[in-house]
Amino acid sequence: MRTPPFILLGAVIAALVFAGARLVGNDYVFFAGYTVLQFVVLATGYVNFGTAAFFALGAYSSVFFHKFYPLPIPVLVAIGAAVAGLVGLGTGYLTLRLRGAFFSIATLALAVVLQTLVVNWNYVGGSRGAYVIRPAEDSVLHLPYIQYLFLVMLVLALSAVVIARTIERSKLGYGFATIRDDELAAEASGVPTLKLKLIATVISGALMGMAGAPFPYYIGYLQPASAFALEYAVNAIAMPMIGGTTTWLGPLIGAILLGTLQQIVTVTISSAVNLLIVGVLLVAFVIIAPNGLVGLWQRLFSKR
Repeated sequence: MRTPPFILLGAVIAALVFAGARLVGNDYVFFAGYTVLQFVVLATGYVNFGTAAFFALGAYSSVFFHKFYPLPIPVLVAIGAAVAGLVGLGTGYLTLRLRGAFFSIATLALAVVLQTLVVNWNYVGGSRGAYVIRPAEDSVLHLPYIQYLFLVMLVLALSAVVIARTIERSKLGYGFATIRDDELAAEASGVPTLKLKLIATVISGALMGMAGAPFPYYIGYLQPASAFALEYAVNAIAMPMIGGTTTWLGPLIGAILLGTLQQIVTVTISSAVNLLIVGVLLVAFVIIAPNGLVGLWQRLFSKR
């Protein structure tokens, strides 16, 4: 399917999802749905341990402007994407020459450094956190604000999926695929691996910054521990591994399944069990389906 029909189909599905959520008549559907859609945006990025840092950059950009001069959510999303993308560009030159465990440690260190800066920055709340009081409804569509946030994240999730699918079918996507399969072989074949990894980090950072921008309005009270939570990095790695990393559909499936499962567990048992579930699923998929659900499906049915 070409991109324009795909976008149209995605818009129709998004409209049906939003209409169905409103028909349920329960605000919890919007709260839980927001988190699942947020997972979809995070899952489409470049897999690294710096996810929490880029996510928090988007969130604290919103806090900064909320205190300085309140702006509409779409503008804050654009600012969050720009800030996180620029930081991704800057850190890329410092970390992307590293490989394997060294790259993972460097991206994790980025989150630690940024968290330390935020903890000591009183203007955005510092270690005590910051309250962001959302209005009862938005000023444009006049929807209850949680429904408006759900709609914003729905649009962001659709945009992230379209971007991931478009990149996968482009020359850029073919370059990413060669790096994923064997970076050393790709570099020896003339693929500009450093340049491509830098582009991937910028795009990934921008997507994660977009996901983080509405978060302060969703949660109402933002503190460093919630913005830089380890679960964002862990989930962002787990979702593509569960769904599959060979196609854009894999992270989407992994995000929906893992996000929905965690929301069910949060209501029925406790949110403290979520990381345990992620760990168990990761171990299970590494053993049973190392290429994720998409890879498992292809292995079982491609020969039939």
